[in-house]
Formats: sequence, structure tokens, C-alpha cells
Amino acid sequence: QVQLVESGGGLVQPGDSLRLSCAASGRTFSRYAGGWFRQAPGKEREFVAAISSTGISTRYPDSVKGRFTISRDNAKNTVYLQMTSLKPEDTAVYYCAASDFFSSSAGAYEYWGQGTQVTVSS
Repeated sequence: QVQLVESGGGLVQPGDSLRLSCAASGRTFSRYAGGWFRQAPGKEREFVAAISSTGISTRYPDSVKGRFTISRDNAKNTVYLQMTSLKPEDTAVYYCAASDFFSSSAGAYEYWGQGTQVTVSS
């Protein structure tokens, strides 16, 4: 089992930056790929970023590419999501997830955090 806890969400203005953290406990987190997903009210869960177990490979959808950066510190069992140039359409609950597979598909992720709210509004 892997337990994931997100933190760092909040209310920011358009153009601001925010860094989310995902702290893992339980099994050795370094063996798992990490992912971030988000879900806005009335919308399906959306892929935001993924990082391989070693951190060498990353993947993003076009909607956040160039603005968001995923990283990890396996010594701290933590995955990060640095978000810059935030837009109102980035408003959502952001979820951290862990998987045996480096994937952009939510179905590939076995472990999920409880989510953290990010609101971008002026």
C-alpha cells in the first residue's frame, strides 16, 4: 500500500504561481511512477502531468505544457507540481497518484491522494 497526501493548494490570481506537493508513505515510493490529475466541477478527471519512477521521463498535455513542471525527490518520497502562469481554467481539485506504469491514463494509477483545491480567480 502507498498513502499519498497532497498539499499546497489555495486561492491565487491569474498569472500567479503555485507549487503542489505529494508526500508518500508506505511501500518504497521510488519504484512507482507519479502523476497529477485534476477535476473541475461537472467535468471528468483530467491528466495534468506524469513522471517516471526515476524522474528521467515526464509527460504533459498541451493544456499545461510549458506552464507546469512535475518533479520528484525520491529521498523525500515526494512528488511536486510547479504551476506557473495560472489561468482561471486551471481551477480544480488536484489529485496525486502512483502507478507501476508511466502513463497519462487515470486507469493505470492504483493509489490516489485525497486532493487539494486550486482556485485561480481575480
